[in-house]
Amino acid sequence: MSHRFKNIIKSQGLVLVDFYAEWCQPCQKLQTVLKEVKTSSKDNIRVVKVNVDKNPFIATEFNVKSIPTLILFKSGSLKWTGVGMYEASDLKKIIQNVV
Repeated sequence: MSHRFKNIIKSQGLVLVDFYAEWCQPCQKLQTVLKEVKTSSKDNIRVVKVNVDKNPFIATEFNVKSIPTLILFKSGSLKWTGVGMYEASDLKKIIQNVV
């Protein structure tokens, strides 16, 4: 895993990591949901995108077998993992439960 990625997920607060691929249709649809979540959360969450084709080692380290996969970290601790499409309202509830 890259040193930079480790530092990002260990940073204070919430980090939502989106494992995706450019060719993945659901991944592309999820982008608008993630933008809405980020906008409504203001500065309370950081959204990080990881392209599984370009970063296979990171995907393997977190056992990503399907995309899109979302992983939520809080101050470096893995708090939640989800696979597939989500509505913005559902993601907001998940994030609120972690906070």
